[in-house]
Amino acid sequence: MIDIKELKTRYSEIKKNIADRYMNVDLDKIIQDQDRRAELLLEVENLRARRNENASKMKGKMDPETRARLIAEGKALKEELAGKEAEFSAVDALFQAEARTIPNYAHPKAPVGKEDKDSLAVKFHGEIPHFSFKPKDHVQLGESLDVLDFDSGAKVAGQKFYYIKNQLVILQMALERYAMDIVLKHGFTPFITPDIAKEEILQGIGFNPRGEESNIYTIEGTGTCLVGTAEITLGGYYQNTILDKSQLPIRMTGLSHCFRREAGGAGQYSKGLYRVHQFSKLEMFIYCLPEESDKFHEEILSIEEEIFSGLGLAYRVVDTATGDLGAPAYRKFDIEAWMPGRGEAGEYGEVTSTSNCTDYQARSLNIRYRDDDGKIRFVHMLNGTAVALSRAIVAIMENYQNEDGTIRVPQALVPYTGFDLITKK
Repeated sequence: MIDIKELKTRYSEIKKNIADRYMNVDLDKIIQDQDRRAELLLEVENLRARRNENASKMKGKMDPETRARLIAEGKALKEELAGKEAEFSAVDALFQAEARTIPNYAHPKAPVGKEDKDSLAVKFHGEIPHFSFKPKDHVQLGESLDVLDFDSGAKVAGQKFYYIKNQLVILQMALERYAMDIVLKHGFTPFITPDIAKEEILQGIGFNPRGEESNIYTIEGTGTCLVGTAEITLGGYYQNTILDKSQLPIRMTGLSHCFRREAGGAGQYSKGLYRVHQFSKLEMFIYCLPEESDKFHEEILSIEEEIFSGLGLAYRVVDTATGDLGAPAYRKFDIEAWMPGRGEAGEYGEVTSTSNCTDYQARSLNIRYRDDDGKIRFVHMLNGTAVALSRAIVAIMENYQNEDGTIRVPQALVPYTGFDLITKK
């Protein structure tokens, strides 16, 4: 959530930012509800003051007639206050829900555009591989090597679920530890996080737990959801906490399962492991001082690059367009690895992203720090994918395939797997 005190003072800027993000937010209606909320709050406070004054008078000595009059006044005030508090609560709940729909401010350098095609590639790394044969996609490779089983996954759990088998299990575990070792080297504290979070945490992070557009599995009757990323659980860790400035920055990395309800449409760009309902991911998260968040955003991106360059994969870094940022992000960078089996002749596909969410999430979750002058301020919060294991596996399988259908293991992973070639068992 942005600072609601700025809705009028930065009205034009907020209005333009909503337009640049191609979001449907009625800012004028929200400001009207904010004004009505303020009016009701003042009325509630005045009624409370009158009630307290009435209660204070009742403590003194008085004749029966005066006492009866004060009792009647007190009862009337109580009823009027209860009605006004209920009215305020309804308007406040509406306003808070509306305020959460206002997106974060966008970085001045973020490309303005509606879709991912409007994003800007700012860096290319590595050589795209050229094969003397027509490369297969990871689904063909996985099924022929008996390391991926989508049919059984669909039979047991439904479409977009799958089994990983045989040597590919070891490769996934190797990837997990390889990425973890790199992240730990950069001072992150490791966590294995819950796979469930309260709806209030999801809302604070910026995920919509309910409604047709929700990407989240809700657990009926519990007020909780399956997490779509450890960003949710790491971001909620310090909810309602005042941190000391000396604690910052706080670097955390969380390993979790991730559950996504809407897995996207059918077709080449969603097939196989690329877009699924469940996968595992190692996430990075940083709490820091406001003036340092741009620096730490670059740090997270550099760690992501270290992980994927170490795997010998060609990739590009993309500065995400405003319309594709999502509400919490101030700026977001994606890493897109080359995937030979994607499309007709190979294309880049997203494997990681990192977002600077400034104080947007911290305001909703009430995560603050005490500055040197004793003032309480909101921290800045950043997240970034160290490795989404399913998509990294797609890139490795397709880039390291051999003509006979076997798959070489990237040299960086061999010490973790104990083998350098994936073959059919």
